[in-house]
Parts: sequence; C-alpha cells; structure tokens
Amino acid sequence: MLRTALLRSARPLATQRLLSTSTRLLAGGDTGSGASRSGGSRGGDAFTKRETAAEELYIKQEERQKLLAIKEKLKQQKQHIEELEKHIDEVTKEGSGQGEQPH
Repeated sequence: MLRTALLRSARPLATQRLLSTSTRLLAGGDTGSGASRSGGSRGGDAFTKRETAAEELYIKQEERQKLLAIKEKLKQQKQHIEELEKHIDEVTKEGSGQGEQPH
C-alpha cells in the first residue's frame, strides 16, 4: 500500500490525463487547418479529405430525406386531387339526373 502511494505521488502531472473543455484553435499549417491545401478546398491531408467526404455524405443524405418527404407529400396531393375529382363527378351526375335546367 505504501508502494502504491509513493508511485502515485511520484508521477509527474504531465502524464495524467486532464479533461479539457475548451476547443483547440488551429494555427496555420496545423493538421486540418486547411493552410497546407495545395489543391484548393479539395486538397490537403488525409484528415481534411476524410472530413470533406463525411460532410458531403451527410449533405447527400439530408437532401435525399428532403426529396423523399417532398415525394410523399406529392403522392398525398395527387390522392387528394383524385378524391376531389371523384366528388365533382358524383355531384355533377346527381345534378344532371334530377332534370334541373339552367335559367
């Protein structure tokens, strides 16, 4: 027990993991900063390329979800129009069978 206590107290503070709640700002030339990109926004290191690919995938998925929602709404609108057309046909058939004449 004494040995464990001595070992813990002998460790320098730098080897302990500290919780950091602040974000790290990237300086020019750091990985992911974009300063080292030779090919514009598409170039750069592997991290930057991976991040760009992940963002594009997310955007495509979001757009796909929006398009599917629009398609579903369009389907509902078409169904509603068909119901209205059937109702109009029923009303016009009933009206013509009663012998009504325009004035």
